[in-house]
Amino acid sequence: MRTFKNQSVKILSRGEVAKLTGVGIETVRFYEQKGLIEEPERSSSGYREYSQDFVKRIRFIQQAKKLGFSLKEISSLLSLRVDPQKTCKDVKRLTQTKISDVDKKIVQLKKIKRALGKLAAACRGKGPTSECPILEALDLEKPQ
Repeated sequence: MRTFKNQSVKILSRGEVAKLTGVGIETVRFYEQKGLIEEPERSSSGYREYSQDFVKRIRFIQQAKKLGFSLKEISSLLSLRVDPQKTCKDVKRLTQTKISDVDKKIVQLKKIKRALGKLAAACRGKGPTSECPILEALDLEKPQ
């Protein structure tokens, strides 16, 4: 980390950014490739120079990922943040859409859990796998 005289801007390497955000160097590179973070300027010696703004942005991306937002949705959130024509209402709409998606996934996961429970209940847990009712059921089941 370097600090320039008479400036409060700290210059970070990609490795330092990765360490501060808890992601791998490849993740930082991936976010650059996907356009989620800008490719930083290079020093005269050719090294990328990152500011604390990159750290904030990657932390934002990571937090959004923890909430289930896809990279495409995160890109939309980042765009909403800088578009002066957009309001909190636009961000809320995107979040409500995500909540609806999560509700649908919960319904799907509950169906999967019930089906797995039935399969597990049908199996005694003994005998050869050639007689396993779970494997037999998977062979017979039609895709849903």
